Amino acid sequence: MAGRGSQYLLGVGKADITGPVVEINMMGYADTKQVGSGLRQRLYSRAFIVGDVNNPADRFVYLVLDTQSGDTAVRYGILDGVASLGSDFVVYGQHNVAVTGTHSHSGPGAWLNYLLPQITSKGFDKQSYKAIVDGAVLSIQRAHESLQPGYLTIGSTKIFGANINRSLYAYLANPEKERLKYNSSSEDDGSVEKDLTLLRFQRASDGKNTGVLTWFPTHGTSMLGNNTLISGDNKGVAATLFEKSVIGQENVAEGFVAGFSQANVGDTSPNVLGAWCEDGTGKECSFRNSTCSDGKSQYCHARGPFFRVQDNGAASCYEVGKRQYEPARSLYDSIEGKGTPVTGSSVKSFHTFKDFSNYSFPLANGTYVHTCPAALGYSFAAGTSDGPGAFDFTQNDPGAPNASPVWRVVSGLIKAPSKTQQRCHHPKPILLDVGEISTPYPWTPNIVDIQVLRVGQLVIIVSPGEATTMAGRRWKEAIHTSAASLALSGSETEPVVVLGGPANSYTHYIATPEEYSIQRYEGASTLYGLWTLNAYINLTLSNLPYLHAESKSQPPPGPPPPNNVNRSLSFITGVVYDGAPLFKKFGDVKTDVRPSYHIGASVSATFVGANPRNNLRLEQTFAAVEQLDEASGRWARVRDDSDWSLIFNWKKTSEVLGTSEVEIVWETESDAEVGQYRIKYFGDWKTVGGTITAFEGSSGIFVLT
Repeated sequence: MAGRGSQYLLGVGKADITGPVVEINMMGYADTKQVGSGLRQRLYSRAFIVGDVNNPADRFVYLVLDTQSGDTAVRYGILDGVASLGSDFVVYGQHNVAVTGTHSHSGPGAWLNYLLPQITSKGFDKQSYKAIVDGAVLSIQRAHESLQPGYLTIGSTKIFGANINRSLYAYLANPEKERLKYNSSSEDDGSVEKDLTLLRFQRASDGKNTGVLTWFPTHGTSMLGNNTLISGDNKGVAATLFEKSVIGQENVAEGFVAGFSQANVGDTSPNVLGAWCEDGTGKECSFRNSTCSDGKSQYCHARGPFFRVQDNGAASCYEVGKRQYEPARSLYDSIEGKGTPVTGSSVKSFHTFKDFSNYSFPLANGTYVHTCPAALGYSFAAGTSDGPGAFDFTQNDPGAPNASPVWRVVSGLIKAPSKTQQRCHHPKPILLDVGEISTPYPWTPNIVDIQVLRVGQLVIIVSPGEATTMAGRRWKEAIHTSAASLALSGSETEPVVVLGGPANSYTHYIATPEEYSIQRYEGASTLYGLWTLNAYINLTLSNLPYLHAESKSQPPPGPPPPNNVNRSLSFITGVVYDGAPLFKKFGDVKTDVRPSYHIGASVSATFVGANPRNNLRLEQTFAAVEQLDEASGRWARVRDDSDWSLIFNWKKTSEVLGTSEVEIVWETESDAEVGQYRIKYFGDWKTVGGTITAFEGSSGIFVLT
């Protein structure tokens, strides 16, 4: 067993976090028009626990949520929920729970702690928030209950065709000598990281694999801004493909969990065919600031692998997910030969809060610099080629632009930045001085999470913001050098450093100072000024000794950020009541399936529906496909909401009468079995008095040939 590395206490767990799939603004693109209308694939929390066998209190939890990011209020809720599970769970707390998001832009919003992201979602929605918190807690509980001794193996592989740099002009501002270090070929030119790092979990009792946790950077923007179906975007696809691929394999334990975590994602895009102007010119967007012939960004759109398919990005999303899954699966299959065992029995973590509104620290050359209260620049409103902004600001504009006087007036009314604040953020022209507004409650975080986890030689930086490609490299390199010199694991093994996030909060972007000076979207969204990245590196380095094998202490907790759950504004109306059309009842078929379909065709049925916000059906399903077992005469479920190919669409048909309809579509896969099937719909309707009643509907039988 010596070749397998050290033993650790390992557990994995997964639970449903799918919030309201309709009538809630989606989180990511900040577009008020993007409101949920159904479900493409359920969202999950995947929990990974790693502990020290000899000192079981030394452990950490790494959560991968199918959400846009981590969040302060969500993390508070998770910590409270875990604490309420009983005395066995007192080992989990601020210091050792990391809450990361896959950065999907296809989930329901209205769950975030600060005001700025609540503006487009009409405020805060407790149902949306609670779904994430409760599911995350359940995933931790399941992971905890599965804890047993096991081994960890780490490996890496290259992934091509799943990411490009969407802000290459800013990336090229980094020193050429530094860029050359990462330029290994025309296919791997260093402009984005092509490495996927995989950690395999294997239990000692029978050698069965229980899970994998991976890190790879690509934005969760394969599903486009006009998509209104909830999904986990390309990371959600990759995770589900991996989990389904190992079902029934001899060397795999039941309940295998695959986490596809985000990495230094800031300037990456999954839309790998580049950014093009959809204004009739047929030209690429301008290299410098991603604008088109009218000088604006609205017509600049990035293209995924299957951009010509009119499906709001679904085919491209599935493909980019598959392009992450397949190399990860190949690495997993060969990890015994290609991987490195994790060694050094100790497991450590630290967490502290730091106020970034004015943090002063020395650079390597001894010069003291400081961060600033959070502010967003004009190019923040321009958006990116993955999602152009709704405002007429262009990227890379360090001068005060005259493009949108309305916004200039509004931002000035909100809070005109002081001369000191303007100097601090230079060369960023400040659009929104968000860090200095606390009315009616803070708009963005000034207090940030500083957290790092370690098991053996593996060090995990938990980043609260979206580090760009080069920012992540600098951060990881600094930690690697220090971890090696401190011999944190107590062994001579070379440290492996990964970066996961956005986690615990959402502090927007973390660009290098050189990229910051360009003031494209990523630089304009780097909240705390020119020295934001250096501040993060300084604080992680100064706290790194807490991860030493012999360490028995934690850093001071720092100033706790506010929890705005119970004081957040909300203009989101609840479900009033559901109505069924005359002579119809809920679940009745309005448009039935045809008698037969060829494999590869789309099968659909429409039902008398009710609002799915009445019951989120967590750990259940709104839609299913059942196949007839002709030998027994019984129906067996073969597809549900977790399947990418089964789509649940909801549409309100009358506001006054409360009527709605549900269309369920099965895009039959090439490997679907020939046989007899039917579509099932599971819903819940609400009376004027508030009583909620479950019902179900069933299509006619159809044959797949």
